[in-house]
Amino acid sequence: MAAQKVLYDAIVIGAGIQGCFTAYHLAKHKKRVLLLEQFFLPHSRGSSHGQSRIIRRAYPEDFYTQMMHECYQIWAQLEQEAGTQLHRQTGLLMLGMKENPELKTIQATLSRQGVEHQYLPSEDLKQRFPNIRLAGGEVGLLDESGGVLYADKTLRVLQDAIRQLGGTVCDGEKVIEIKPVLSVMVGTTSQSYQTKSLIITAGPWTNRLLRPLGLELPLQTLLVNVCYWREKVPGSHGVSQGFPCFLGLGLAPHHIYGLPSREYPGLVKVCYHHGNNADPEERDCPTAFSDIQDVQILSHFVRGHLPDLEPEPAIMERCMYTNTPDGHFILDRHPKHANIVIGAGFSGHGFKLAPVVGKILYELSMNLTPSYDLTPFRISRFSGLGKAHL
Repeated sequence: MAAQKVLYDAIVIGAGIQGCFTAYHLAKHKKRVLLLEQFFLPHSRGSSHGQSRIIRRAYPEDFYTQMMHECYQIWAQLEQEAGTQLHRQTGLLMLGMKENPELKTIQATLSRQGVEHQYLPSEDLKQRFPNIRLAGGEVGLLDESGGVLYADKTLRVLQDAIRQLGGTVCDGEKVIEIKPVLSVMVGTTSQSYQTKSLIITAGPWTNRLLRPLGLELPLQTLLVNVCYWREKVPGSHGVSQGFPCFLGLGLAPHHIYGLPSREYPGLVKVCYHHGNNADPEERDCPTAFSDIQDVQILSHFVRGHLPDLEPEPAIMERCMYTNTPDGHFILDRHPKHANIVIGAGFSGHGFKLAPVVGKILYELSMNLTPSYDLTPFRISRFSGLGKAHL
């Protein structure tokens, strides 16, 4: 397998949202960049497909809320460059009991960071969002800036932009070998490439690429059900009716989230922010029993809180999560190979933050000072990673 004569400044493995934004930042800074994807684009085997994602500033952690300030700017800039809408403001309603600690922490973070928000006692919540039934006296916290990102459309826009900026996108090329020398050799099913810097944004396939390089990250790959529920009155849960994105806190063992009807006419997306252990190569295997338990939890929530939806899902799709033990990302260099940068473990909440994640991975790959404190995202925070893992 002969190596290509082109020496790239950077190769990015994985054309999900994180890889696309990384390659986009590299191409914008006139770097010779190659974006490699093992499947033919577009595909639905990873974590970035589907039509919609939530965007929000509301987080318990200050560092995410701070990063989101720049993310909104880059999303708006990308919309302007592409001449197409990638985002719709709907507000994000956090729903929980008044004493819920996470709700209190998020409210404190929004206040500290100067983000516009409203606290809605039960009576105000009923008036503002009559479609939502309060099953146990819940209160609301509304992040006014929250909304919907158009996911599939964004990936197409970014891949087109990378090409227009002089970058190369190669799909249907699975990476089968990485040799980290002075320049990194990347071998695929088609050919070999040379690069000064390699960025791995391979989602659930991350450890498959890292193990031969002597590193195993504490990543858990989950298969998640993406469920859509039929409106009893079509259009009643749309953006035009004032229905928001929402996040249920403490109302089930894991978060429940939802988006207004749009992707499928008359259907509302309501999902469980958790899934079941799954090998990404076997994600199309028959549904496990615990999958059914997840859907039962959602059905119970829909019956109790969204009475104008049918209580059984009309459509179920699949998505992969790649979780870290603490739910925070990994944005770091390989401990032994400084010219290999890793972006991983986005834990089901990375899409909205991808503009800044891509910028950080670009900075790490070019040996620039990162724009943000990366302490929460270092590999070294996992004390269990002893020398045996390196």
